[in-house]
Amino acid sequence: MQPAPLIGIAEAPLPTGARALWLTAQDGIRLRVAQFAAKGPAKGSIILSPGRTEPIEKYFEVIGELQTRGFVVLAHDWRGQGLSDRALPDRLKGHAVGFAPFISDYSMMLDRMGADLPHPWISLAHSMGGGLVLLALRGGEARLAGAICTAPMIGLHAVRVLPKPAALIARAAVLCGLAGVYVQSYDPFGQPFTGNVLTHDRFRYERYMAQLKACPDLALGGPTWGWLDYALTAGAVLSRPLAAQGLTLPLSFVAAGEDRLVLSASARRFAEAAPQGRYEEIPGAFHEIMMETDAVRAQFWGAFDALVERVNRPSA
Repeated sequence: MQPAPLIGIAEAPLPTGARALWLTAQDGIRLRVAQFAAKGPAKGSIILSPGRTEPIEKYFEVIGELQTRGFVVLAHDWRGQGLSDRALPDRLKGHAVGFAPFISDYSMMLDRMGADLPHPWISLAHSMGGGLVLLALRGGEARLAGAICTAPMIGLHAVRVLPKPAALIARAAVLCGLAGVYVQSYDPFGQPFTGNVLTHDRFRYERYMAQLKACPDLALGGPTWGWLDYALTAGAVLSRPLAAQGLTLPLSFVAAGEDRLVLSASARRFAEAAPQGRYEEIPGAFHEIMMETDAVRAQFWGAFDALVERVNRPSA
């Protein structure tokens, strides 16, 4: 495990006690992970899994808040984004080849880093990261004591076609050799705050734009047909009637009332089917709940603290 860079800027300095490393996946892909020490005696570890396009750096504020709460934090760049290796020569193409490689990477990361992570281990995941953690749990990952997901990606709001026809179209595109072609392209460096569907908080939005300007390699653009095929397949797996019933750990979903990217109704159904699932929806919030206004974030942190209480006191 070799040292890896972390990019700090004035608006988002490096959290204290940070170290970043390169891990190598089973197929040779290089993955970036970062561990951050707790402030004071450690109460456990948070495994922080970002959403699509999001690098570790975007979560520096959240990481600092977790450290203050007494947690060691392990954050990571999924393959294909952040500073982890990209699948295609064009770094801006958000690509994927099914969900199995992501799940394998996640398990390997816990294997390699676990010795330095005090228990209990709790997952904190956003959007695509939430969907992947749920798939890992369905696949038998048993080391997590609890999980909280913001706006988990189970159903896609942004796809304007019914799920089954959309999945057939995406699969056909992949089979026709279009897997690496953009479904939709955009300039990640030139997106104005006005009209965005991610957050109502201008400072946090522009802070991330400044991070991309400081290190353009962090940026990711639109999805490919391969990514859409993966996302719709993963959503179909998680939407099966019995998908949630085997997940017996404390599980909380925090959804955004004004989400334009994922379907909150799909998250609600999953949470209600899980034995210890809880669902909360924040009225008026956009998709990136942890990057939202202070008032929205306060509601998220309330849900987070309640999940930790349930992990520590199973009867809570």
